[in-house]
Amino acid sequence: MDDAHMPIANANITSNTSGTTTNENGFYEIKIPANSEVVLEFTHILHKRIVATFNLKNGQEIEFNPVMNLKVEQIATVVIRSNQRQNVTGVTTIAPEILRTIKGAQPGVENILKTLPGVNISNELSTQYSVRGGNFDENLVYVNDIEVYRPFLVRSGQQEGLSFVNTDLVQNVDFSAGGFQAKYGDKLSSVLDITYKTPITFGLNADVSLMGASVSAEAISKDSKLSGIIGLRYRDNSLVLNSLETEGMVKPVFADVQTYVTYKFTDKLYVNFLGNISRNKYTFQPQNRQTNFGTVDNPMALLVYYEGQEKDDYNTYFGAFKANYFANEDLTLRLIASTYHTTEAEHFDILAQYRMGEVNSNIGDENFGEVEFSEGIGSQLTHARNDLDALITTVEHKGDYKLDDNIFEWSLKYTHEDIRDRLVEWEVIDSAGFSITPPYSKILKDQPYQPYHGPLEAFQNIRATNAVQIDRFQAYAQWSKRSELGTSDVFYNFGVRAHHWTVNGEGIESNSQTVFSPRAQFAIKPDWDKDMLFRIAGGLYYQPPFYRELRDSSGTVRPEVKAQKSIHLVLGNEYSFKMWDRPFKLVSEAYYKHLTDVNPYTLENVRIRYSANNNATAYAYGLDLRLNGEFVPGTESWFSFGYLKTEENIEDRGYIARPTDQRLKFGVLFQDYVPNIPELKVYLNLVYNTGVPGGSPSYVDPYDYQNRLRAYKRADIGFSYALVDRDRTYTSKWKNALKELTIGVEVFNMFDVQNSITNTWVRDVYSKRQYAIPNYLSPRVLNVRLSMKL
Repeated sequence: MDDAHMPIANANITSNTSGTTTNENGFYEIKIPANSEVVLEFTHILHKRIVATFNLKNGQEIEFNPVMNLKVEQIATVVIRSNQRQNVTGVTTIAPEILRTIKGAQPGVENILKTLPGVNISNELSTQYSVRGGNFDENLVYVNDIEVYRPFLVRSGQQEGLSFVNTDLVQNVDFSAGGFQAKYGDKLSSVLDITYKTPITFGLNADVSLMGASVSAEAISKDSKLSGIIGLRYRDNSLVLNSLETEGMVKPVFADVQTYVTYKFTDKLYVNFLGNISRNKYTFQPQNRQTNFGTVDNPMALLVYYEGQEKDDYNTYFGAFKANYFANEDLTLRLIASTYHTTEAEHFDILAQYRMGEVNSNIGDENFGEVEFSEGIGSQLTHARNDLDALITTVEHKGDYKLDDNIFEWSLKYTHEDIRDRLVEWEVIDSAGFSITPPYSKILKDQPYQPYHGPLEAFQNIRATNAVQIDRFQAYAQWSKRSELGTSDVFYNFGVRAHHWTVNGEGIESNSQTVFSPRAQFAIKPDWDKDMLFRIAGGLYYQPPFYRELRDSSGTVRPEVKAQKSIHLVLGNEYSFKMWDRPFKLVSEAYYKHLTDVNPYTLENVRIRYSANNNATAYAYGLDLRLNGEFVPGTESWFSFGYLKTEENIEDRGYIARPTDQRLKFGVLFQDYVPNIPELKVYLNLVYNTGVPGGSPSYVDPYDYQNRLRAYKRADIGFSYALVDRDRTYTSKWKNALKELTIGVEVFNMFDVQNSITNTWVRDVYSKRQYAIPNYLSPRVLNVRLSMKL
C-alpha cells in the first residue's frame, strides 16, 4: 500500500529463488525456503524500494504489508524473525539477541536456559543442566539437524570448556522441556534445537573481556551461491577459579573454532558443512585451603595443605555435511553425514594433608579465627589415569512432504560408536596414622582399637579397560496437520520412533535390543475473546543406553542394560494478553512422568556414575509457569516459577528423592534502560533453587544419605553503554564504519552468596563421625567487556 494506505497494483516482489506481483487490490503470495534468511525486494516504478528479511519455519505463514512511500525518506532494511504467537508444539523460542547480550560466568545458551521453569543449573561453572527431574545425559542438542555430544570424563564444572553452541553464530533457538515430537530423538527429558545463520551480507563481530575473547565473521559471494560464517572463541576462567577457597596455580584454557558454510549448486540443491575443533586444557596445582563451617556456638574449620597436580586435556573434532534437495514446493529431502571424534585425558596425583578443629570465636583475642584445637588429623592421596577415545559416525536421511494441510516427516539413521576407555582411579585415606579400610570391606570399623593384620587395601580402587562398539539403527515417521474444529483452530501431531542397537566389544558378549516410541500432540485455540491456547502432549519415551550408562561404578561394561522408559504426559496453556498496551504471555504446563527400567546413579559435581542394572522405578511431576513480555518497552523479560517432585524406588526398598529432586525454582531475566539515555542498558539474571539431595560420598547407600544441600541463590547483573548504535548517525568516520560499539561491566554473584554443590567428607577415627565440609562455588566476581560489530 502507499502512504495513503491505498493498495498498489503491479508492485514487484522478488527473492533469489522466486518472484511475483501484486494484484489490483495489492494482494500477493510468495513461497520462500524455510529455516533460512530470505531477502525480499519490493519495487514499483512510482515508489521507493523496500528490502525485508524473513526467517520462517516450515509451514509458517505471515502477512506483511509494507508502506511504499513517494517521499525521499525511506524506511531502512526491515528484519523480521519468526516468533510464533501460537506455540502449538510446546517449544520455547529464545531470541538470539538475548543470548549475545546477557552473559554469565559460563556464557552461552545454557546461561539463559537456567532462568526457564523446569531447568536446573546449580553450578555456574558448568554448561550441564537437568530438566524436570532428569539428569545431564537425558537432554538432546541439535545444531542444524545434527546431534552434538557433551564430554565423557568431565567431573567438575572447573574442568568444563566452552559450550558447543557458539552464540555469535546462532539464528534460532528452540527448547522443549518435555512432550516433544517423534522427530527429535530418544532421550527422556528435553530438546535444544539450534539453527546457525545463513549470511546475506558481510558482517564482523568481536567481544573481549577479562575472561576471554570471541570473534566471528560472515560473508556471501557476489553470485549468492557461497555463504559462510566462522567463529573463534577463547576462554580463560582464571578470574573465577582464583577466587575460590582452594589456593594454588590454575590454568583453565579453552578454545574452539566453528564454521557453517552453505553452497547453492542450484535453486533446488543446497549443501551445508558444519565443522568444529575444540581444545580444552585444565592444569591445577593446589596449595592450601581453609573452609569455615559449623554453627555460631560451635564454629569449626578444615585446613588442607596440598602436594601434586592435575592435568586434564579434552580435544574434540566434529564435521558434518548436509545436502538439501528441494524437489518442489511440497517435497524436501536431506542427507546428513557426520563424524565426532573426542580424545580425553584426566590425570592427577594429589596428596591432601588436613586437620580439622575448633575455631577461636573470641572477637577480642589476637588468635581470633584460627584453629586452636584439632579434632581430626589425616591425609588423602588420590590418583587417576583416565583416558578415553571415542569416534561416532552417523549417516541419516530425512524428508518432509506437504499435502494440502498435512505435513509428513520421516527419517532413517545409522550410527556407529567406537569407544576405547581406560579407567584407573584409586584413593588412600590415612587418619591419625591408620589407613582407612574400603567402605565395602567387612573389616571391623573400630580401628585402631582392634588392629587389623591383613593386607592393606585402598579406600577406593577402580581399574578397567574397555573397547566397545555400538551400532544403532533409528527411524521415525510423523504426521502433522493444522485445521479447524468448529470455530476453533486445531493442531494434530502423531509419530512413532524405532530404535535398534547392538553392543559389541573385547571380552563383551554381543547383545541387541529394539524399542518403539509412539508420541502425540494436540492443540486447540478456541474462538474466544481471550487469546487462549490449550495443549496436550504425551507418549512413550525410551532412552537406549549410551556408553556412560553401560559402565557401572566399577568400570565394567554391561551390554544387557535396557533402555530406560518413561510414560510422559504434559498439559499446557498459553494466555496472550496486553498490559500497558504491550504484549505479554503467560505459559503454564503441568506434567507427569512414570519411569521404569530406571538406571540409578550417583552425582558428584557434574560426573554421573551409573549402577547399570535397571533395578529401579521412578516418577516425576510438577508445574511450570512463565510470564514474559515487554515489562520495559522494546525489551523482553520474563519471570519463571517451577515446582518439581521426583522419587525413585530401588529394588523395592521404598521411594526416596532422586539426586535431581529440585522442589522449587524461581528465575528472573530482566532487561531495562535509562529512558533519557537509552544507550545505557542493564540486565539482571537471577536464579533461586531449593537444595537437592546430595553432597554424600559416591560409594554410600543412598538410603542412608538423604540430606539436602543448601539452596542455590545467585544474581548476575550487567551494565552496558552503547558508544555506537546502528540507529544513530555520526560525524566521525570511525564511528560510521561501525554498526555497534558497546562497553560494559558485569558483576557475577553480586550478593556474594556462598553456594555449594558437593561436600568434602572428613572422618574422625576416634568419634567415628564423618563431617560434611561444603565445597563452595564462585564468590562475587567483576568483569569488564567490550563488544564491536561491523
